[in-house]
Amino acid sequence: MNSTETSKDVIRNYVDALRTQDGGPLERFFAADATWTLIGDLPISGTWRGHQGILGDFLGTAFVRLAPETLDLAVLDLIGEGEKVVLEWTSKARLRDGDGWYDQHCLAVFTVRDALITSVREYFDTEHARQTLFNDRTPAAARN
Repeated sequence: MNSTETSKDVIRNYVDALRTQDGGPLERFFAADATWTLIGDLPISGTWRGHQGILGDFLGTAFVRLAPETLDLAVLDLIGEGEKVVLEWTSKARLRDGDGWYDQHCLAVFTVRDALITSVREYFDTEHARQTLFNDRTPAAARN
């Protein structure tokens, strides 16, 4: 079992890697059998499994319409207790087609074991995501 500080450090480091796009493989933060569940009814809602499912299929589909050089992630709060960490953040980015901005407020519950993320449950404004990212009902990639 992780200490609260170890769990929070894993999430801080993961967010920093996303924010700085440091080029290191994000797989290093996730257990091989990790899951990411996006709550809601978007084309990408559901549970994604493993490195390819989470990082390739889910995040790849979620961010394909965003201009990565404009991505701005800001942590608003980080609360932990043992292996559970609740992260609240904002994600802002210009759409790749230049037609507007994605401006999302997010919350996720992370479980961290042995210094690796083993599960995530994410919640955000699905209507905003639908209008900005999935207005043509882009089908989700196959889940693992």
